[in-house]
Amino acid sequence: MLGKQKPAGEKLGIYIHIPFCRSKCDYCDFYSLAGREERMDDYQRALLAHLKESAFAARGFSVDTVYFGGGTPSCYGAKRLKELLSAVKKYYKVEKEAEITLEANPDSVDFKSLKALRRAGFNRISMGLQSACPAELEAVHRPHTVAQGDEAVAAARKAGFANLSLDLIYGLPAQTVSSWQNTVEHVLTLEPEHLSCYGLKVEEGTPLAARVAAGEERLLSDDAQATLYLWTVSRLARAGYGQYEISNFARPGFASRHNLRYWLTQPYMGFGPGAHSDFGGRRYSWVRDLEGYIKGVLEGSVPLLDSQDLIPQEERGSEYLMLRLRTARGIEEWEYRGSYFMDFAPIEARLREFAAQGWAEKTAEGRWRLTPKGFLVSNQLIGDLLERQEKVRLDELLPKVQARYQGKKA
Repeated sequence: MLGKQKPAGEKLGIYIHIPFCRSKCDYCDFYSLAGREERMDDYQRALLAHLKESAFAARGFSVDTVYFGGGTPSCYGAKRLKELLSAVKKYYKVEKEAEITLEANPDSVDFKSLKALRRAGFNRISMGLQSACPAELEAVHRPHTVAQGDEAVAAARKAGFANLSLDLIYGLPAQTVSSWQNTVEHVLTLEPEHLSCYGLKVEEGTPLAARVAAGEERLLSDDAQATLYLWTVSRLARAGYGQYEISNFARPGFASRHNLRYWLTQPYMGFGPGAHSDFGGRRYSWVRDLEGYIKGVLEGSVPLLDSQDLIPQEERGSEYLMLRLRTARGIEEWEYRGSYFMDFAPIEARLREFAAQGWAEKTAEGRWRLTPKGFLVSNQLIGDLLERQEKVRLDELLPKVQARYQGKKA
């Protein structure tokens, strides 16, 4: 289904989407399905077949990250997960020290299953706790309790996982500044290596969006969410967690290598309905439909690709600004010039204006990055820079077009 890639000795990430959940949370708009356990075996056959048939395209690449996301991969069963990881190791060149992550919910793991997964080669768990306040968990129908979260963390440690990430959401219904701070303090007692702290987004088509539209839910204002965010950045820094991306914090050496490859535009291949890939100079995604994916792989009776685009160089330059400014590493003039052959001076001039507002800063190494205050308005700032970049590109292109036109006229 993919053209043969020229061996490049590059690193590659693999993402496997497990769309099954025990229940659907009220805020979730990811492609996930509750109550479809009867389709798990056929889905497993499709995934195994797709991994095998796509492996030839990845020859010459070494896999340094594997990520099982969802949905709730931990409810898929340790046996199936172990079989999938075994297939990845069989068909792809997986590095000995590869980061292999499993997303999990506290209600769908126990010591026995976690021990089996650790022995199979999984070495990182990303667990969705979201809150340490019972009322907030209940408000969005999370399928676990605070106690189950604590027990799941303890089980993961006992099973041998030394790389644990916990997910939290600020801005949940009925949340207060105090309850959020209590959540963060509680989670710090669990001593994870990594924390992801996301601001709640009310996504169209979700039960939460319907209740908000009907005036049935009270959500924090944007200013209140900003207060929580800035407090979180400061508190986690004091606890030894460096911010390396807008929503992600880690102890030294524990930044998510797989997620970083998205922001650094490094290649990855995705498998499963709705999964995206950036590989061989193309971005593509698979059909966002469980039955369509199964039939597309096993029978070839329906189109498997949902979208496919070649990425021109100027678009890669836009991605560089858009994605790397999400990270604490930021951007750098000669990195930009050398890779995308565009003038950095107009971009830097605008960044200096942002710096005057406290939104950006230039590091001692000469890199530009957004500050925590800048991260709060990153969409607007990055959008401004992309407009500036496009103007620079057009200004550079216009003389060339005029010269060609005048030459033809002569």
